[in-house]
Amino acid sequence: MMNFCTRHDAVKIASIVPLLFGSALTLAAERTSQSCLSINTLNLPAAEITLAEVVSAGGFVPPSATGGVQARNRVYQALPEFCRVAITLTPSTDSEIKMEIWLPSTTWNGKYLAIGNGAFTGNVRYTSMVNPLTRGYATSSTDTGHLGNTASFGLGHPEKVIDFGWRAVHEMTVTSKEIISAYYEAGPQYSYWNGCSAGGRQAMKEAQRFPGDYDGIIAGAPGLDWTGRAAASLRVARVLEANESARLSAEQRELVHQTALNACDADDGVKDGVIGKPQQCSFDPAVLQCSSGESVACLTSEQVSTVQMLYSSPVNPATGRAITGLLPGSELGWTDLGWTRSARDTGVEQFKYLVYADPEWTTDRFNFAIDIAKAEQSDNDTLNALNPDLQPFFALGGKLIQYHGWSDPQISPANATQYYQRVADALGGRNKIDASYRLFMAPGMGHCAGGNGPNSFDMVSALEAWVERGEAPDSILAVHRTDGEVDQSRPLCPFPEEATYIGTGSTDEAENFVCRAP
Repeated sequence: MMNFCTRHDAVKIASIVPLLFGSALTLAAERTSQSCLSINTLNLPAAEITLAEVVSAGGFVPPSATGGVQARNRVYQALPEFCRVAITLTPSTDSEIKMEIWLPSTTWNGKYLAIGNGAFTGNVRYTSMVNPLTRGYATSSTDTGHLGNTASFGLGHPEKVIDFGWRAVHEMTVTSKEIISAYYEAGPQYSYWNGCSAGGRQAMKEAQRFPGDYDGIIAGAPGLDWTGRAAASLRVARVLEANESARLSAEQRELVHQTALNACDADDGVKDGVIGKPQQCSFDPAVLQCSSGESVACLTSEQVSTVQMLYSSPVNPATGRAITGLLPGSELGWTDLGWTRSARDTGVEQFKYLVYADPEWTTDRFNFAIDIAKAEQSDNDTLNALNPDLQPFFALGGKLIQYHGWSDPQISPANATQYYQRVADALGGRNKIDASYRLFMAPGMGHCAGGNGPNSFDMVSALEAWVERGEAPDSILAVHRTDGEVDQSRPLCPFPEEATYIGTGSTDEAENFVCRAP
């Protein structure tokens, strides 16, 4: 029988006397203005509290806003009263990490939920803190130690690269828990992380490097192969920047998409406008090659090669690991230079400032075979989150939900399945990790959201049920909306299971699907 002596032993013992616990929680949740202001007196190691103020219900205005009430984003108007605390963290002599934590004055649910960042973006993500706060969480965010969506901060500043890579998130987490404990006179009963893209990479770094920080982690479309994605996008961009005739117009990208749909949409048993099994899709773009001349209704041989390059997964010669390409179904998110602009720009920043430390470096100097090996070697496990040994996190009772859109044009969904398989292989198979780690692939979904398939779901509630009540997510309901109205629903299934149509009823309704192994 598994031993569940974990970080929650004290909580579980306390739950035996729920009336006593409920009374303590009520007292802890009822904070006053003085309680917030008193946070200024806390003595935190390597940290300076720069602001502690009570924000009235609906009264928050982002620091960058101008014009008073008129500049207030409508998203903030429904916020409850909260204590807003801003801190500068200095874990190294070259660190200057900004963070904020928001603490509900009267509606605290006894929990903490931190949110992640995107790309190289250096800012506190106020809009992402809204949902956790309205749900009763204490919530925090960090700028990861720099300002602006560029990697120039890393030029000559190795400590700042470490801050961005993993240290800022961990330091924010530790500091947030200390402030929660001081403000409510009780620490969080449960701590959660929720992030997508770069925030998904941060999620995986937390699980791998600091297994005790969070009880439950949501890692959406994680950029866990940070250097690999950078190299993959530049591999394509280098060719297309130099050869305009190899680029695909928007009409031709639509043509490739529709042809791929015609070839593979029905592979999952349902024709619904999305490719449910893109890794098994046998679509050959060569069928679109023009017999003569050039037309938007066909592709030149150079353009066919572009599509094949986007789908392909070249191997890192230094490690033997495939650097995953994009999959059929992602074509509507492609650009004239291949991958999304964000993927390409992030790749340029990575190699310019963090790999070669040369602000004059340009894409035409990129050589995949040399640069992918150099990028991974120079990273030294700072940004990449590829370590498959999640056993320390699992041993502490941690739960990990990872999700990814099958049609993601920015971070390859094959990244997700590759990593999942590596974790399973490292820890003894899926049956050894299923109680702690589940991956959900969303057919037709783009990067973190959007796309033609069901792309809206509540991962936070699923994670809460798993961590707090032991209810593992055997499926998660996802919906698609058009003009705000739900027009399709589907269960997302734990990989490698797939949503399978039972043969009767509408294919637009989740109740007519079950999760089955392929």
